Amino acid sequence: QAAQKRISIVSEGALTLWAVEKDLWEILHNLMGNAIRYGRRGGHVKILLRQRCIIVEDDGIGIEKKHLPYLFEQFYRVDQSRDPEVRGTGLGLSIVKEIIQAHEQNINVVSTEGVGTEFTFSLKRAKTDA
Repeated sequence: QAAQKRISIVSEGALTLWAVEKDLWEILHNLMGNAIRYGRRGGHVKILLRQRCIIVEDDGIGIEKKHLPYLFEQFYRVDQSRDPEVRGTGLGLSIVKEIIQAHEQNINVVSTEGVGTEFTFSLKRAKTDA
């Protein structure tokens, strides 16, 4: 999908976590999939690994503020007329939130229409980290 839209995927940083690998892949699969689906042709998706969190950022179409409180609800879909070619069930972000909450953490989203979206989440840090 990213190649078809000429979207570059970049990863920056390093982070050690205490988490189930499958959970992390599920989170990234859903967040990156959405970022690519709603991304701009020739745009980017960045995975930023910081000291205490992971950020998935895109320069896509963004999300209207009125939708942000409902994004993580099961089956919630932002207005489908935004891009009629984008299909989905509205389950991805609810799965992401459920996994992150199972790790006793939270996920935050910041989005600006026409500029892009940024999801930030944490999982437990490895016990050996200070």
